[in-house]
Amino acid sequence: MKADKIIKNAKIFTADKNKPQATALAVKDGKFVYVGDEAGLSAYEGEAADLGGKFVMPGIIDSHVHITTGVGFEYTDLGVFVMSSTKKESLDFMADYIKKNPGLKRYRFMMARASLNGEELSKEDLDAICPDAEIVVLEEEVHSNWVNSRVLAAHGITDDTPDPVPGLAYFVRKDGHVTGNSYETASWPILFDGVNDLTDEQISTAVLRWLDYSVKDGVSGVFDAGFPEHNGVNERIYAYLRELDKQGKLPVYVDGCYVLTQPGKMKEALEGVKRFRDEFDTEHMKVHTLKIFMDGTLKIETAAMVTPYVDTGARGASAFNAEQVAEILKELNEAGLDLHVHTVGEASSRVVLDGVELARKELGDSFRVKVTCAHLWVQDDADLDRFAKLGVTANFTPWWHSGNGGPDPIEYWPDFIGEKRAHSMFRCKTIWDSGALVTWSSDEVFYGDFKNWSPYLAMEVGMTRWINEKTRFEEIGRTVAAFPPADERMSIEEMLLGYTINGAKQLGIETAKGSITAGKDADFLVFDNDLLTAEHEGFSYNKPKEVYICGKKVN
Repeated sequence: MKADKIIKNAKIFTADKNKPQATALAVKDGKFVYVGDEAGLSAYEGEAADLGGKFVMPGIIDSHVHITTGVGFEYTDLGVFVMSSTKKESLDFMADYIKKNPGLKRYRFMMARASLNGEELSKEDLDAICPDAEIVVLEEEVHSNWVNSRVLAAHGITDDTPDPVPGLAYFVRKDGHVTGNSYETASWPILFDGVNDLTDEQISTAVLRWLDYSVKDGVSGVFDAGFPEHNGVNERIYAYLRELDKQGKLPVYVDGCYVLTQPGKMKEALEGVKRFRDEFDTEHMKVHTLKIFMDGTLKIETAAMVTPYVDTGARGASAFNAEQVAEILKELNEAGLDLHVHTVGEASSRVVLDGVELARKELGDSFRVKVTCAHLWVQDDADLDRFAKLGVTANFTPWWHSGNGGPDPIEYWPDFIGEKRAHSMFRCKTIWDSGALVTWSSDEVFYGDFKNWSPYLAMEVGMTRWINEKTRFEEIGRTVAAFPPADERMSIEEMLLGYTINGAKQLGIETAKGSITAGKDADFLVFDNDLLTAEHEGFSYNKPKEVYICGKKVN
């Protein structure tokens, strides 16, 4: 047989459990037609490239990214970072900046909630330093913000405005009056109030920048986890990706979603995801997933917990209960669609697991929805083996597994969730060993220089659980030691599998992608370094020398 490409003398990690290692492969018409030893190449004609023992692996599947949110952030001013340690210092900093930069319609700042030193910031405080212009102060995790009266008026937010999800996405009130502080998806329309006006050129410029990064890092497939409260923007960006695909210019497989953030929009979202499925169905652009934001984050205590936060006694809240999840699952099952859920706290993933259990009991063997819980910062012991038992995929973002909480997260998190839970976070190895499908992702929302999107950064921290001076990382802070528990560190083989065949299974494309197997798309990466034997510290500097997608070299 005449082959388009033949490779020999390579160290091939196939991600195929039936043939995990190989030394040779052949490609024809964009597919692998042979994978094995060099003796088997005798059946194929064509010039063979001798790789001299170089490492080869399948293309990366990043199974939770934010392409569309990234476009929004690309054109959103996040503001001047407020350097302070008290409320007074914060207000003085902002007042000084406004004085030095007069005449703006809106002033934007970003600030850590800890900068208030336990005090509350109100619209009256912001009105006092700037009564004649808008002020938006973004909390550093971008899951809440503070605004003055002018911003509230511009968005029609009054004391009578209902909270989207009480306890999770809400407007802070005092004595029945909104204070100017809002959380989660109650705050996002304010942050992104300009994205609906993005031009086609702005969208294409940003998306092409992301595609260029993806190709260089060897990312051949992604799940886009959507843009909360902005499905219209999602649709515009997906339409652009679809047109690129029709023109043969979309090398990366993009699996999109429709986003649901609150129970009141359930019917709208179920119809929306069906419409997206029908509208976006080209070779490399598809939508078959409803994405739910079930809870928030630990730092601002909107993540839903089984055991209360130690400093406030609150538990956060889940957007949906188990019965609602079960109803959604039955609708998705009938339509042949899937579910992907943002679940940071232990109570939010429990709700999903309980909902799956209810739906499975009612539907029996006809249940076929692929369900994924993403993030999984904290898990209750009682739920660790339920992912495998219920067939729910556990999606982790390993570059967070150094603790993601300042220079010394070992000391940081006990103040929020207590020492026992703080030192039992990100239990990916335990869930992996239970037999569940575990996948990896970057989950970065800012494009920037894309350092934090790197799968090789995620692989390093997944293996080491710390960020040190050898790590290629965007932020200055470094953890002082491996984040506990140490036995949750993964092997390189597990990192590679989670980023290849497991990711393909999550997306439902394992028959075409995810492993170097005869008959599948010829997506593969060539490295100068042997990833199986490379040092774990500094692993984040790896990058493929050559990237092939469907048999074509694209880098």
